[in-house]
Amino acid sequence: MTPTTVRRRAVLHGLTIAGLLFLAYLFVVLAPMVRSVGYDAWAYWNVQLPHPYGVSLGGLGAFPYSPPVALVAGLFKTVPWWVFLWMWVCLMVGTLVWLGGRWTLVLLAFPPVALELYHGNIHLFLAAAVALGFRYPAAWAFVLLTKSTSGIGLLWFLVRREWRQLAVALAVTATIAAASYLVAPSLWSEWLGFLAQEPQGTVGGPSLPVPLPIRLAAAAAVVIWGARTDRRWTVPVAATLALPVLWFAGFSILTAIAPQLRAELSRPRTASRPTAAVANPATGAA
Repeated sequence: MTPTTVRRRAVLHGLTIAGLLFLAYLFVVLAPMVRSVGYDAWAYWNVQLPHPYGVSLGGLGAFPYSPPVALVAGLFKTVPWWVFLWMWVCLMVGTLVWLGGRWTLVLLAFPPVALELYHGNIHLFLAAAVALGFRYPAAWAFVLLTKSTSGIGLLWFLVRREWRQLAVALAVTATIAAASYLVAPSLWSEWLGFLAQEPQGTVGGPSLPVPLPIRLAAAAAVVIWGARTDRRWTVPVAATLALPVLWFAGFSILTAIAPQLRAELSRPRTASRPTAAVANPATGAA
């Protein structure tokens, strides 16, 4: 083992320990004092059908997602809040384990992931959708129907002329949207009116105050470059940059890079001849 390798491992281990201590601080020290664990998740549990957009944009408990998601979220109140919160956290942790594999502890030590687990937003689920989207493009429907601007990652298929994958992603999204319109057409006008409001608060924690048009332009440039040079990691980066609001917890979407790295590192490397690679179920990488 070279000195450089030793130093790199020491830095990685030190950062991992520091990140895990931050995670412990959030839940052991801060949570009992502030009592705000899961306030994003509470907005999902507290959806009030048939009018889920009653809380003003930016207010505590505001539900910003499209009508199909609202119709599903309206079912969450069939269980008590504390049961839903435990189920939600378990689902987030399970998603993180699926994304990280043997690197799960490293991902847990990533501060945006700690904030995500504390707040209970959907960024880890978006990361899973992006990771799956290469092999199963229908997964992009979840992105488009929740934090729609992050769907800029679909430029990957457009630039690479992967028309079938792009068509599947858009068709599944359109089908779900159309079905929800048939069930509750008024929700769509309510949602559009909700999005047209001026934000009434800044609930959700600190964010990067970079205007969305600038971030969208940067995200498009990143994913176009990545599509032309076969760099899949640019898609999670673009999806993160293009979030409607770039909360620090939103950087947990970058965990979608982990399955790609694991796939790359698991490939056999030989100098003499190329070898067949096994497709990774999360990324579709070969």
